[in-house]
Amino acid sequence: MLHQMEGDLSNDRLEALMDDPPPPPSKSSDISEHEFSCHCCYDILVNPTTLTCGHNFCRHCLALWWESSHKNECPECREKWEGFPKINILLRDATDKLFGEVVQRRRTEIQDNPKVSRSLLAFQRYGDNLGRSRTNQHKGAGFFFSGVLTALSCVAVMVLVYHWSSGVVEEHDLLISKPVSRWTPEEVVSWLEHLGPWAQLYREPFLQEKVNGRLLLMLGDEELSKPPYNIENQAHRRAVVAELDRVKVLGVKPPQNLWEYKAANAGKSLFLLYALKRSPRLTLFYLYLFDYSETFLPFLHTCCPAITRIDQSVESSFLYTQVEPSWRQWGEFLVKYLLLPYQLIAEFAWDWLGVHYWTSRFIIVNAMLLSVLEGCALWRIWTRASIRALPGKMWNHMWKMLSQGFAFALLWPFVPQFVCNCLFYWALYFSPIINIDLVVQQLMHPETQAL
Repeated sequence: MLHQMEGDLSNDRLEALMDDPPPPPSKSSDISEHEFSCHCCYDILVNPTTLTCGHNFCRHCLALWWESSHKNECPECREKWEGFPKINILLRDATDKLFGEVVQRRRTEIQDNPKVSRSLLAFQRYGDNLGRSRTNQHKGAGFFFSGVLTALSCVAVMVLVYHWSSGVVEEHDLLISKPVSRWTPEEVVSWLEHLGPWAQLYREPFLQEKVNGRLLLMLGDEELSKPPYNIENQAHRRAVVAELDRVKVLGVKPPQNLWEYKAANAGKSLFLLYALKRSPRLTLFYLYLFDYSETFLPFLHTCCPAITRIDQSVESSFLYTQVEPSWRQWGEFLVKYLLLPYQLIAEFAWDWLGVHYWTSRFIIVNAMLLSVLEGCALWRIWTRASIRALPGKMWNHMWKMLSQGFAFALLWPFVPQFVCNCLFYWALYFSPIINIDLVVQQLMHPETQAL
């Protein structure tokens, strides 16, 4: 009897529930903002990030907490989180839908706050590095390959240094360090032949007269036009006199390629190699101020050539690098100098492709990679609206480069030549390999702020 009464009561309750209409759905106005508030700033959650303990915080609040405390723990319960906290997409969409105006206003305030932007960037960098390190833990073969590649690179650098340091130097290369007053007649003829194929016409008169270095220094335009030299072609004579003037100023044979320039200016070549990679604009400005005729003018004429006539001869083009540039050349150079400085380096290397086949290709590839890295850096500055901080960064960069150049000038006499050669060949041949990895990281893992 008792069981029957309980069954009747349950049936009555079920019928009552079926007859009553369901309660109306709750409206967004009935939802308390406290349920969607951050426990750090006590405002509506922006990019809510859920920790392993279950608490939710604004992502920028969590980044500020992490940057100030340097601890991977919850700001409320102090429980350590595991891995790297991610944005709770479901909760973010809910707050955007329920409190759209408030969230949009707060996002604008966060974007305009440089301190918060820096904290978010540092927090995101920490997460990217943590993710890559955890991924690399399972790539033992990759680390082994990287170690082998590094070891082989070091061995290759030492082999290159030994090869170029102990190799047999060609006869004309000795003239870049031998004073012109001590040149023999054979060395004078070697210097003359290096001016171009047209100089072969005057080889015999110099040999017959046994012109040595001291006699060469006394020759001028008038002596060359008369017997026994008989250089009647005015373009030929001007080319010889122009190069002879350079020899008189330097006291030695001017370098004609990269290796001769390195042999004659070991410290300067190492400085320019690293400086052009780190700060091409400042380095070119330095060359304009302190090495105008010997380095800057040939560089400008090579990268921004003037419009030449079709019938221009080879010997007249020999004098071309010492002529003052035209306004068109200066305009073209300044545009490339400001916008694409690494393209100037690539164009200069391209012109030397016939002399330095592989070396020029390494330089061109490295210039392209450095242009991509510079473009990525400028894009990050533009997207993060930190243009106002650009003058300060430029000043810090200029001060850093000046201090490094000054330190290099002080320490250079005490650095062993073998170490300098290792640094030179490493920057020349293996820097592109490192920059390839940097470009891949920039393109695959862009450091963007989560706003």
